[in-house]
Parts: sequence; structure tokens; C-alpha cells
Amino acid sequence: MPMIIGLTGGIASGKSTVSAMIQGWGIPVVDADVIAREVVEPEQDAYEKIVQAFGNEITNEDRTIHRKKLGAIIFNNEEKRKLLNSIVHPAVRTEMKRQRDDFLAKGYKNVVLDIPLLIESELTYLVDKSLLVYLDKQTQLERLIQRDQSSEDEAMSRIRSQMPLDDKQDLVDAVVDNSGSVANTKLQVMKVLQKWGVKTS
Repeated sequence: MPMIIGLTGGIASGKSTVSAMIQGWGIPVVDADVIAREVVEPEQDAYEKIVQAFGNEITNEDRTIHRKKLGAIIFNNEEKRKLLNSIVHPAVRTEMKRQRDDFLAKGYKNVVLDIPLLIESELTYLVDKSLLVYLDKQTQLERLIQRDQSSEDEAMSRIRSQMPLDDKQDLVDAVVDNSGSVANTKLQVMKVLQKWGVKTS
């Protein structure tokens, strides 16, 4: 039986690093963030719906969506944010399922769905097992400041806007602690996958 694995984490938790490891073992990864950018490209259904809902003033000269302008509209307006999500999320889910089924049809035994909001968006029904990339709060803060060259206040505000990683630990099948070295994280990921019967070689 094929197994679909959900990979999740928080900002600067190292989910991309783990995703790259998994791909390195020949396991396909379907990335929700990449798809979320693709479904809002011109000519896509979701793009047309967004422009209808928010007007042409949120587009650039080349017709692509001006992310900052759209972000400014939805950032302080819950209704508008919900409207945008109601357009984008179904389109992302549809494309994720299409890519997943495509990999399964090609004979892959396992497919990883990389979904940052796996728990918040209640998408665990899409997967058989879920894996959380975890960091303690202090390490998460330090890595985010270093990565984005942001102030401590900016970094804290971004971390606070997400569900705490501590709260997610009880809601997944396995946790990988990425507070240490990359080699240590890799070892933990291998152990989890092997326990689930997934080949990592």
C-alpha cells in the first residue's frame, strides 16, 4: 500500500532542509508553497477569481499579482483574508492531489505532501502519517533573525502569527527536533521513515 506523508513545521524550523533530504532519497515531495504561487499566475482559474474579487489595482503591468498590494489589503481585514483563502486553498488542494496521484500512477510507493499549515487548515485527512519539524522557541527566533536579517520584534511577530510548534507536537505522528546539527536531523528523519517502512536508500 502506498503511504502519503504530511511534512509540516513553522517559520524557520528547517522544513525545507528536511524536504531536500527526503527528495535526496528519491521520494517525491509535493510542495504546497510552490503550488500556491503557481495557481495565482495569470491564465489560472484562481488568478481570474482573485482579480474579480480584489480589482485590477492588485496587478502589476505584466498582469501578475502584486503580492505586497494584495497583502496590505488582507493583512488587516479578516473578511478579505478569508475571501482570498476561499479562492486559493481549494485550487492548491486540487493541484496537490493531482500531483500526488501522478506520482502514485508512476509507481512511487511514497509521496510527501509539504504543507506548512497541515494542522491549522485541517488537512491531515490528506495524509496517512504526519511529520513535524520542531525547534525550541529561542532557536526558532535566532534562526529567523539570522535568515531574514530582521529585528527581534519583527521575527517575534511572525512567529506569534503561527500556531506554536509546541502545540503541534501532540497532533502529529512523529516529531524531528531540528535544534541541533543537520546530520543529527537527518538521522532522526531516517529513523522515522524506516519505522514507517519507507526506504531511504
